[in-house]
Amino acid sequence: MFLIIFSLGLVNSVTGGVRWGLLGEIVPDDAYILARSVFNMLVGVMQIIGYALGGALIAVLSPRQALLVSAGLYLVGAAIVRFGLTARAPRATGRPSVRETWRVNRQLWSLPARRHIYLALWVPNGLIVGCQALYVPYAPASAGVLFMATALGMLAGDTIVGRFVPRRLRSRLVTPLRLLLAAPILLFVLPLPVPVAALLLAVAAAGFSAGLLLQDLLIALIPDDMRGQALGLHTSGLFTMQAVGATIAGLVAQFMPTGAAMSVMAIASLLVTLVLTPALRQAVTASRVMSPTSSGR
Repeated sequence: MFLIIFSLGLVNSVTGGVRWGLLGEIVPDDAYILARSVFNMLVGVMQIIGYALGGALIAVLSPRQALLVSAGLYLVGAAIVRFGLTARAPRATGRPSVRETWRVNRQLWSLPARRHIYLALWVPNGLIVGCQALYVPYAPASAGVLFMATALGMLAGDTIVGRFVPRRLRSRLVTPLRLLLAAPILLFVLPLPVPVAALLLAVAAAGFSAGLLLQDLLIALIPDDMRGQALGLHTSGLFTMQAVGATIAGLVAQFMPTGAAMSVMAIASLLVTLVLTPALRQAVTASRVMSPTSSGR
């Protein structure tokens, strides 16, 4: 099972870069954040439906049969992608290789502004996903409610930020939203009834929308021919830090109550956000200098 999950993560890290790079080709630069928010909104809706449907399937089928149903739905999705998307010319030329991938990754990582944006995209997010990995031990009979509340909060945050926040305010909201991502979870050190816990998690999950704003900054700092790989690096780094966050959360929960462990992860996320804030202000300035509207491209 570990090898299967590892293989899925490996494939997803590649397809994520392809997906977001393709999206950047289809929509104008100034519409990318709105398009990503629509994607995230649909993911949030499908997560809510998926948790409900998954619970219903397990009530009437075995977990193994429910997973087979899920695999069938993945195949349907693959068929839609295969026959629903038109062919497009590749963004990069030459023979693909691991060496070339690492060369471009080093180039992407070499600019301090991009490096700090990547860290802000990966680390606070991964630590809070570590909190989510503890939902089942925190509330074994109500974990589904907590997952659905989190998906609902992400949906609300992406809808508001992607659709209604004007561009001139976006850079100012990065740090407040990152703080919102962790601050409500500090209260989990207290004994909370499930409805209160679900409400706090929904509010906190709205902070994931900071990722949209950070991606907007990142795109402004990336040459067009590197955009697909840059977004792929973001996806693979995000998945890696989520795995690291879940591992750390599990280790912390071995030595204290689950709610307290979630609060510890939230404190770590807040500290990383505060440490990165001065560097992100410099990244905002750099993105304004290098953006297409500023450079005349």
